[in-house]
Amino acid sequence: MAKSAPVALDATDRRLLRALQRDGRIPVVALAEQAGLSPTPCQRRMRRLEEEGVIQGYAARLDPARLGLPLQAFIQVSLVSHAEEVVERFHAALAQRPEVLAAYTMSGEMDYLLHVLAPDMESFGEFATRALLRMPGVKETRSSFVLATLKPPGEVPV
Repeated sequence: MAKSAPVALDATDRRLLRALQRDGRIPVVALAEQAGLSPTPCQRRMRRLEEEGVIQGYAARLDPARLGLPLQAFIQVSLVSHAEEVVERFHAALAQRPEVLAAYTMSGEMDYLLHVLAPDMESFGEFATRALLRMPGVKETRSSFVLATLKPPGEVPV
């Protein structure tokens, strides 16, 4: 099965996924109860959903500001070329940067959208001018700063 192909989910799978998104540390017994299963079938379903790539992992959600990273920016990046070597070198350089929380290939005017965290404007400027603009193939960037988070990343509707 292709990784991006939709997986057939029944109502029980959906209940299980909603409960896991609310609390990834929920004990299997409590999860099974919420999903309308006994623990063993619940574990089997979880394992199947993990193997099929529906559940990609389990992680804690952290508050960047409480960790000294209050500045968040979204940066649009345009490359000089879409040649395979240019793109691969840019991807490799990007993967080495811990400031980059997420990176997306985009359609439209710019090629990429980066979500970046920094402790302050000086650190952000250092990253933007001394790291990002010097990455292989970078032609142009545009930055926008997060003023307030109205709706943080949340649950995938299932």
